[in-house]
Amino acid sequence: MPESYRNESPLFWPIVRLKEAYLRGDLSPVEVLEEAILRADEYNPSLNAYLERLDEQARLQARKAESFFMGPSKEIPSLCGIPISIKDTFELKGSFTTYGSAFFRENLTKEDHDLVRRLRLSGAVFTGKTNTPEFAQSATTENRLGDDARNPWNTSYTPGGSSGGAAASVSAGLVTAAIGADGGGSIRIPASFTGLYGFKPTYGLCSYRKGLKAMSDFVAPGPLTRNVGDARIILEVLANCSYFHESLNSQRLRVAWCPMPGKNPVDPQVAKIVKEAVYKLAALGHEIQEIEIPVEGWNKAFDTLVLAEEHRERGYLLEKAPELLTDYEHNSLVAGSKITEENVEMAKQAHREYRQKFQKFFNDFDVLATPVTATTAFTIGKRPLKINEQKVKWLWGAFPFTSPFNVSGNPAASIPCGISGSLPVGLQLVGSWNAEELLLNLSEDLEQAIEFDDSQVRNKWR
Repeated sequence: MPESYRNESPLFWPIVRLKEAYLRGDLSPVEVLEEAILRADEYNPSLNAYLERLDEQARLQARKAESFFMGPSKEIPSLCGIPISIKDTFELKGSFTTYGSAFFRENLTKEDHDLVRRLRLSGAVFTGKTNTPEFAQSATTENRLGDDARNPWNTSYTPGGSSGGAAASVSAGLVTAAIGADGGGSIRIPASFTGLYGFKPTYGLCSYRKGLKAMSDFVAPGPLTRNVGDARIILEVLANCSYFHESLNSQRLRVAWCPMPGKNPVDPQVAKIVKEAVYKLAALGHEIQEIEIPVEGWNKAFDTLVLAEEHRERGYLLEKAPELLTDYEHNSLVAGSKITEENVEMAKQAHREYRQKFQKFFNDFDVLATPVTATTAFTIGKRPLKINEQKVKWLWGAFPFTSPFNVSGNPAASIPCGISGSLPVGLQLVGSWNAEELLLNLSEDLEQAIEFDDSQVRNKWR
């Protein structure tokens, strides 16, 4: 690694800067991959970001990427030589795809997931499979495969979930970016907890034929990155489309601002920081209207359809290997066994009605702004039971604001907007269906206005 890059690892750099260094010959994909391997050796034992390292496969990919930059002038793939981690709910050829479950510990994968194949064709270098809760069924990242994933800002704290290992890998600079999946907040929650940008696209936009069947009515794959520009590049690969970059500051967007969706309590400092970020949108020229939003009823569809699918796909584990299950997955499978076909049909109807409700909502607004989470990250194993002096439920108390938009199917992003104490806070931006370009452009404008300072975590893992 050249001496001039010693002060900050290039794994903290934006994709564009890294590719420019490759083109100039200042760095090579092989050098950066070796840096990623050294950093994983040193830091992953403290973070448990990875369930599996793919060092040798990654070296082959990096050498192939290097040949693009060293050979005759030709079109270079968009992610050529960029180190990216893959959540272990996506099949990756030559890896063990566990889905976060001890039952699948030895599940050697023979084919790439469709989205992994797209990333491979784009020239990305896969550093490893990241930690996830069992079958992605938790908003924190613990399973029976080993220690919990840990938050780079404070390793006693959770990075959130279910893409917790993915977030940890980016936040600590083990990789440039990560691929996660969001069925109830599983990209946005860890992005908020670790100071990253996380993007959940419109339901069905990033299409694929096979893969883990979990939260199938609600889940969307997407990127976790250090900046909006990187997310744009990766989303273009995942969705196989282009998003034109332009500032929206000359436009006057109609922004609905809801500080407490569903009247769920929010930590006062989190609420203050998010409100300040929202009014930066006003300073950029957008119209802010504080309102209540119609989030009630999302769980009528979500709870039933998620639990029914869990039992349908994995109920056999209750008899075949109950000793290998986490408590939360065991409880989900038992609950799912009690759901009837009539319950499922009612939930499907509730799902259709909920989507229609938010389609109408976005006839009057361009963007919706809310907190991502009700608190900052918390100590592993100690979900808050009280927020702002109000009792909350263990399951959703800290994160009641993301799942409604999985049920509605709308695209949504988490953008870091400040620090409470020593932990990051995220603002959620939600758009109408297929409004990815608008959300990315607005996010980039706001990113420049906020100038989020993540030097605390960069210096910790330099």
